[in-house]
Amino acid sequence: MRVRLKGDAICTLFLVVALCSLLYSQLEHLVPVGNKEPTQKKPSVTPKILSDPRTPWRLMPAEATVPRPQVTPIIRRTEVANNRVQTTTPPPLTDSAFNFKRYLLNKDNRNFNLLINQPRKCRKTPGGPFLLIAIKSVVEDFDRREIVRKTWGREGLVNGEQIQRVFLLGTPKNRTALATWETLIHQESQTYRDILLWDFMDTFFNLTLKEIHFLNWAAEFCHNVKFIFKGDADVFVNVENIVDFLERHDPTEDLFVGDIIYNARPIRVRKSKYYIPETMYGLSIYPAYAGGGGFLLSSRTMRKLSRACREVELFPIDDVFLGMCLQRINLKPILHEGFKTFGIVKPSAAPHLQTFDPCFYKDLMVVHSLKVAEIWLMWNLLHSPYLSCTQKKQVKKPFQWKKKAQITQASPLR
Repeated sequence: MRVRLKGDAICTLFLVVALCSLLYSQLEHLVPVGNKEPTQKKPSVTPKILSDPRTPWRLMPAEATVPRPQVTPIIRRTEVANNRVQTTTPPPLTDSAFNFKRYLLNKDNRNFNLLINQPRKCRKTPGGPFLLIAIKSVVEDFDRREIVRKTWGREGLVNGEQIQRVFLLGTPKNRTALATWETLIHQESQTYRDILLWDFMDTFFNLTLKEIHFLNWAAEFCHNVKFIFKGDADVFVNVENIVDFLERHDPTEDLFVGDIIYNARPIRVRKSKYYIPETMYGLSIYPAYAGGGGFLLSSRTMRKLSRACREVELFPIDDVFLGMCLQRINLKPILHEGFKTFGIVKPSAAPHLQTFDPCFYKDLMVVHSLKVAEIWLMWNLLHSPYLSCTQKKQVKKPFQWKKKAQITQASPLR
């Protein structure tokens, strides 16, 4: 009898242990994954600190009495700045140059605070300036801004017309590389009064944000301007030729002129800087757009594009995005041979030809991809009283040889 009771007790104990093990394993499966393995939890998208995408566009109010640049101090937010997600900011990737998933999640965030403003920039001249030069730049490129200020981007009278200038900047991508950037950029703004700084990260794919914010700023604070030249800081601009060209046009009519690119196809190669997947742009051809090195537009067109930018879905390539906005307002851009946004190409039939020649630049408007020293040198060569161009040197048509019956020597470029 005792043996049987002892066996029953052992069996009961064994069953209790088995039941407890079963219950414990079931409880493990019921524990949330985020608590069990916190490293696998997907990061949530942190909202912007200084901007609300649902609020309408508002710029900082202009100062009524003090003619100084409007500056809002940037509060140091080291931890917040490192943790928050900036619109279209590409993280380091191995298989692609750009995180399109993050871009699509944040692409509707298009309203960012203006940290440094120049509300009186276009009020210095009665009736407004004839030409506003707007140059895309980044905080750390002070040397490029300085060479533009001292050469082709000078403010004042050119051929009797008033010229004004602004630089378009976002916050640095790597704030630790230049720890004192806030102090430096504010000092630069106080000195030259030509800095516009917005609170979005200055990256390649955020240039579209720079485009729409500048157009909104121009419509708000520079509505009395006649014409606008918008370009990069690494271009050489012959402002005299631009003024001469614009004096034959009416600012109250539509005008958009540059190096127009037609029938460009989206690049589907993932390693390319300009890679665009079909899920983002399904058409086979982009609308006509101007090369971003530089283009001209009238005051009327600026206001139309400002409104169109609010209606067109953001696109990560700013040149193409502006082409979409032109298509939206049904305006065909004008191709002009004086805009060389891909630089001056040396003809293959004349390898001895020196394209860095002031006589080439004399009849052009914009030449892209020049170094700081080259911009300074070309400016001084073109404005030298000793410059002599005995024959026109233009780079419009392919190089050709004249017939032997006429002359055995190569003909000048036409």
